[in-house]
Amino acid sequence: MIRHTVAFTLKHPSNSQQEKDFLDAALLLANISSVKNFERLKQISPKNNFTFGFSMEFENKEGYDFYNNHPDHVDFVQKRWIPEVSSFLEIDYERLNQALRVGDHKVHLIPMASANGS
Repeated sequence: MIRHTVAFTLKHPSNSQQEKDFLDAALLLANISSVKNFERLKQISPKNNFTFGFSMEFENKEGYDFYNNHPDHVDFVQKRWIPEVSSFLEIDYERLNQALRVGDHKVHLIPMASANGS
């Protein structure tokens, strides 16, 4: 599983129609067949200057590559992302640990240093 995330700030004024239009236009990315669990997010931490985020998951690298090269994604990047985003940070994650089964439940192990934000 790959979790693709991007934190970003738009060039548009906060709460403007242009901001809303950009965020709404991004919904087309959720329709790309390899995209799972697409989310548009509002960033609330005072620890950085980003205002929004997108998060999505892919079954594997092939699904991620399919998304990256999909015409809808390429078009969104060229026509919306590049002209309208002022700054961003992209991070793609893979799980470090495999899930374990405890009875009928799937449990993901999280190292203690990561659990408390260290």
